[in-house]
Amino acid sequence: MCLAVPVRVIEVLPDALARVSLDGVAMTVSVALLDEVAVGDFVVLHVGYAIARIDEAEALRTLEMMREAALDLAGVPA
Repeated sequence: MCLAVPVRVIEVLPDALARVSLDGVAMTVSVALLDEVAVGDFVVLHVGYAIARIDEAEALRTLEMMREAALDLAGVPA
């Protein structure tokens, strides 16, 4: 199963890279597939590549649903 998650751009770097953050965890990712990104933008991240820009409201809704789903699954035996 593949998963793409919204993350916030916290720094734009040279060579089509950017630092992004999700819940305080920062990482460097490729933004080569996007025309432009700016600090504060939300992008959809999939295996180290930003694949789309997403508006903040949609990003926050998606992250909240993901958190709720994780909580729902916490009590399910494996």
